[in-house]
Amino acid sequence: MPDGIGGNEWCHVTVAEDERADPAALTKQEFEALARFRFGIRRYLRFSEETVRGHGLTPQQYQLLLALKGFPGRDWATVRELADGLQLRHHSVVELVNRAQAAGLVERVPHPDDARAVRVQLTAEGEEILSRLGAVHRDELRRMRATLALPVWHDESSSQ
Repeated sequence: MPDGIGGNEWCHVTVAEDERADPAALTKQEFEALARFRFGIRRYLRFSEETVRGHGLTPQQYQLLLALKGFPGRDWATVRELADGLQLRHHSVVELVNRAQAAGLVERVPHPDDARAVRVQLTAEGEEILSRLGAVHRDELRRMRATLALPVWHDESSSQ
């Protein structure tokens, strides 16, 4: 894998440990900021789901296309890599790829270095619809910039 990208490094999720969190440290304004940010995330996700459905895709198909085009260093991925990136089980990604392939959005090609694996990559049709949807999503994120801005915590602002 190029540039040290292996396993799930490009999509790793870290879960905070509750024991280290100081619940008394949050101010009312920080709770409001958390709520605003969470609302913004949900609003964006709802926008995305409705937008992709309006273009004839499921949200999962759009996420698959985006994961392929956004994979670090290349425009293809294995099913295992997609499962890691999409945070889904391997067999769920196999079914998702099957449906996307049947819809003409992706194709499987032999992996030149591993006969047991296949590369999943976008078709021209998948590229075209992803380009349109990507531009629409980018424009919506620009509109939502203030809503999705990360909160500034009171303990960070005094230490900077």
